[in-house]
Amino acid sequence: QVQLVESGGGLVQPGGSLRLSCAVSGSIFSFYDMGWYRQAPGKQRELVATITSGGTINYADSVQGRFTISRGNAKNTVYLQMNSLNPEDTAVYYCNVKPTTISPRYWGQGTQVTVSS
Repeated sequence: QVQLVESGGGLVQPGGSLRLSCAVSGSIFSFYDMGWYRQAPGKQRELVATITSGGTINYADSVQGRFTISRGNAKNTVYLQMNSLNPEDTAVYYCNVKPTTISPRYWGQGTQVTVSS
């Protein structure tokens, strides 16, 4: 079984920063890619950023230049550093992992990020 647990969300003022963490555990021995998605109220879930085992990174246009995705040294943790946050970034952020090219994606429970004055 694979479990993903996100942490680091919270309330932040516009222009502030947060760092999200995702810990992966269970019967997983490789990572094709890991990433972050988000879902705002009334909106569909959308890609934020992904990183492959080889280090290839993909960002949504809306966050490029402000957010940075990275993997921990232990390779069982993925981070999302979020800078210059604005109210449009308010959403539940979900971590995901795809163990191999033919595996399904696994999802965490989500962590709330609220950007407000």
